[in-house]
Order: sequence, then structure tokens, then C-alpha cells
Amino acid sequence: MSTTWILVSNASSGKLFKNTGPNKGLEIVKEFEHPQSREKNLDLVSDRPGHNPGAGNGHGAFVPATMPKEHEAEVFALELARELDAGRVGNRFARLVLVAPPAFLGQLNGRLNDAVKGLVSGKLEKDYTRASDKELARHLASCVCL
Repeated sequence: MSTTWILVSNASSGKLFKNTGPNKGLEIVKEFEHPQSREKNLDLVSDRPGHNPGAGNGHGAFVPATMPKEHEAEVFALELARELDAGRVGNRFARLVLVAPPAFLGQLNGRLNDAVKGLVSGKLEKDYTRASDKELARHLASCVCL
């Protein structure tokens, strides 16, 4: 019987579950925390924004291309992508289901390599990180036979 991994995550925490077949339920593999993603943008930067000369008599403030909070979500997405790739390399799963809010799912998708993307059999664009095991099983019924 093939093993399915289910990653249930948002930008600051996640759980990796496995299912080894019908009526086997969910078993937790690993939990992830990234508290930096919960911080306010101001708390993530060490200094005030720089200034650049504006047109005319006014002054302009430098606005980073990526907000610090978004950067931390990218860092967390990369951490999760590396964990999934390590599982793939170790042949620990044959199928993968991703469950995350739409914005974070997009960030995570952007960090997955092609080999891991090829194992994705389902995606749910919802934040179920706080759902109970029973609720999660109900939501996953369309993707995995638990």
C-alpha cells in the first residue's frame, strides 16, 4: 500500500501527516512552527526605512520590494519544501496532498521542485491548521480515503 503525506499549513505553522491506506486514519509525522511569520512588519526590521531623493522638494521613503512578513512566509515555504523533498528522496511517500490558504499555497508551490510537484495528488485552499483530527478527516475525504 502506498503512503500519502498530507501537509496542513499556513504561513506560521504546519503539520505533516501520513496515511498508509484506507481506514488507517492520519498519523502525525512532524510539526512545524515559524513564529517570525506572526510578528508585525515593524518588529521584523532592525531599522527605520531608508530615504531616497524624491522628485521636487519632497523626500521619499524607501519601500522594500517584499514586506518583511511576506519574506518570512517565503522562508517558511522554503523550509517546508525542503522537508517534502527530503521525504521524496527517502521514498517516504508516494502521494502528496497540500492544504493551505491560497496565498501561502502559492508561495509553497513556487518553492517545490518539479519532482515533488509531480507527486501532488490534491490541493485544498483552506487554513485547517486549527481543525480537529475529525474535522480534518472530513475535509480531506475528497482527496484521501482515510
